Amino acid sequence: MTDVVTVEREGEIAWVVVNNPPVNATSTAVRAGLEAAVRQAQDAKLAVLRCEGPTFIAGGDMSEFDAPAAEPHLPDVVQLIEDSATPFLALLHGNVLGGGFEIAMGCAWRIAAPGTRFGLPEVNVGLIPGAGGTQRLPRLIGMEPAIDLACNGALLKAEQLLELGGIDAIAGGDLIAAARAFAAELPARPVAVSQRPAVGIDPALIEGRRAEIAKRAKGATAPLDNLEALQWAALPFAQGQPRERARHLALRRSSQSRALRHAFFAERKIARPDAITGAAPREIAHVAVVGGGLMGAGIATALLNAGLPVTLLERDDEAAEAARARVRELLESGLKRGKITEAQLGERMGAFAAETDYAKAGAADLAIEAVFEDVAVKREVFARLSAAMRPDAILATNTSYLDPREIFAGLANQDRCLGLHFFSPAHVMKLLEIVKTPDTSAEVLATGFALGRRLRKISVLSGICDGFIGNRMLAAYRRAADYLLADGALPYQVDSAMRAFGVPMGPYEMQDLTGLQIAWANRKRQADSRPAQERYVTIADQLCEMGRLGQRAGKGWYAYEEGSRTPVRDPEVEALIEGYSAAQGIARRHFAEDEIASRLLAVLANEGARIVAEGIAEDDAAVDMVQVHGYGFPRWRGGPMHYAAAVGWEETAATMRRVAEESPGSWIIGPLAERERPSAED
Repeated sequence: MTDVVTVEREGEIAWVVVNNPPVNATSTAVRAGLEAAVRQAQDAKLAVLRCEGPTFIAGGDMSEFDAPAAEPHLPDVVQLIEDSATPFLALLHGNVLGGGFEIAMGCAWRIAAPGTRFGLPEVNVGLIPGAGGTQRLPRLIGMEPAIDLACNGALLKAEQLLELGGIDAIAGGDLIAAARAFAAELPARPVAVSQRPAVGIDPALIEGRRAEIAKRAKGATAPLDNLEALQWAALPFAQGQPRERARHLALRRSSQSRALRHAFFAERKIARPDAITGAAPREIAHVAVVGGGLMGAGIATALLNAGLPVTLLERDDEAAEAARARVRELLESGLKRGKITEAQLGERMGAFAAETDYAKAGAADLAIEAVFEDVAVKREVFARLSAAMRPDAILATNTSYLDPREIFAGLANQDRCLGLHFFSPAHVMKLLEIVKTPDTSAEVLATGFALGRRLRKISVLSGICDGFIGNRMLAAYRRAADYLLADGALPYQVDSAMRAFGVPMGPYEMQDLTGLQIAWANRKRQADSRPAQERYVTIADQLCEMGRLGQRAGKGWYAYEEGSRTPVRDPEVEALIEGYSAAQGIARRHFAEDEIASRLLAVLANEGARIVAEGIAEDDAAVDMVQVHGYGFPRWRGGPMHYAAAVGWEETAATMRRVAEESPGSWIIGPLAERERPSAED
C-alpha cells in the first residue's frame, strides 16, 4: 500500500482515503494505491472513497504524460472499482475533474457536497478522456450535456448534475456522517454505468453541435476528437472504451496536446517568478485610478468586479461624470450578459466614486495611473498622488511603452513604484504585464501578482524596454509585416496567412480594430532614436495622414461600410502600397501564404529570444503567455517560443537570417540556432 492511498476499517465500512496534494491527481502512485485498496476492501460491506484536502481527485498528473503510460493504467483501475465485489461510494467535494470524474463514475454511488464542480477538461490540453469518460458519461447523463463537458470543457455544479442523474445525493453537512448514514441503510447496488445500454445517436444533434464546436475551436482539433469519441458510446462498452484509450494515448504525442500542456505549465510557472520568492504581498483594500477614458474605466470596472472599492480621479467635473457613466455602462454590459445581478451592480456602483480632488484618494493603498502616453502628464499625476497619499502607498503606471523610471523620477520611496500594464478592454483581457523598475521591492511586486490573481488575470513579470514584452514584440511583428507589403504582399494576404495559422485576426485587421493612431504616435516618438540604417516603411504613416485611422474612422487598411466591422479590400490602399514600392524602386514579388506566416513567426521568436537573453522576461514561458493571453496567439500552438522549438530553432534561425538579409541593418538576430529544444514542462 502506498502512502498516498490508505485503507481504514470501521466495522463493515472500508474507508479508502486519497491524500496526494495539492489536487489528488491520479499519479502512478495513486493508481497503484487504489488498485491495492480494491483488494483490501473485498470483505467489507461498503468501500467509501474520499480525498483529503480541498478537493476530490481533480485530474491526471500531466507531468507523466510525456513518458509511456505506466501501469496500473487508469481505465483498469476504474474497472476494478466498478467490478469490485464490495460496492464503492464516492464522497465528492471541491473539483471532480478528468480522471477523478472517471473514477467517481466507476463507483456504485456518488454523494457530493453542495457546489462541487464536475468536468472532463481533457479537451483543454488537446486530449480526450482515457479511462472511459466519453463512454460512461453519455450513459449516465445523456449525450447533449456530455457534449458540453467533453467538447467544450464546461463544468457542472453538483446541483445541476443531480438533476441529470449523475450523482445520487447532495449532503449539506458532514460528508463522512452522510456516508455512515448511507451505509446504515445501504440500497440495492445499481447497474454499473458501463453496463447500461449503449447510447442512441441523434444525427441532427451531432451535426448541429459539430458546426458549433468547430467554430469555437478555431483550429484546435481536440473538441472534435471528443465529439467523435462520445459517439462510440453507441457501441458496447467493451468496444468503445478501448477505442477511447487508444485515441487518448495517441493524442498525448500530438503537437497540439504538447503545446497545450506547455501552456498549462507555463501559466503556473510565470505566476511565481523568482523576483517575488519569499515576499509576502500587502493587503489592498482601496484603489485609486487616475483617468476615466476607455482604459481607466476598464481598469476601474475590473477592480470593482473583484470586490475592491475604487476612487477614480479626473481633471474636472464634466470628465468625472463621463467616467462615472462609462464605468456604469461597462457594469451594465455585464448585467445584460448575465455576469452580474442587479444587486451586484448596485453594490459595485456603491463602491465607486469619480472625483476631481486627489485628496479623496488619500486613503487608497494603491493608485493606478491611466492617462495619456506623455511622460510630463504622467509625472504631474504622480506628483499629485504622492502629495495626497501615504508615503508607502503603491504607485503604478499603466504605460504601454514609456520608461517607468522617467515617469517616477523625483518621487520619494521609489521601492513602491511599478508598472501595471493592462490590455484593452481592461475588464475583459486576461493579460497583465507587471513591470519591475530597478528599485521596485519584492513585496510590491508580490502585491502586484496578488492583485492580478484577484482580478483573474494572467500576470507576467517584465523588465524595462520600449514596449516591455508584448508591445516590443508587436512592433517587430508589424515592422516585418510592413516589409512584406513593401516587397509584394497586400494586407489581405498577410492577414489571411496569419488567420490560417490560427490567430483570430491578422496584423492589419487588428490595427484597424484597435486604431492606428497609438502606434503612429509611438513611431513619431521613436523617430530620433531609430537607427539610421534601419529600413523604415512609411505606408502606415501615410494612411494616418490621410485620416485612415481604423474602424472608428470608417477606413484604415481596409474600407468599412457604415455600421459594419467587416473589412473590405480597398483599391485606394492597395494602389498606395504598390505606388510606394515603385517609388522605392522595389520589384514586387509573390509571397506564398506559408512563407508569410513563417517569416512573421520567425520574427516573433527572434524578438522573444532577445527579450529573454536581455533579462526583460525571465524565460520563454513568460514570452509565450504574453502572446497567448494578450495578442491572440493560438493556445494550441503553445506560443511563439514553443512553436519555434517544435519547428526547430535552426530552421527558425535560417528563416530569420533570410528576413534580415533582405533588409540590411534592420534586424538584430538573437540567440536562436544555439538554443536547445525545451521539454513540455519548460
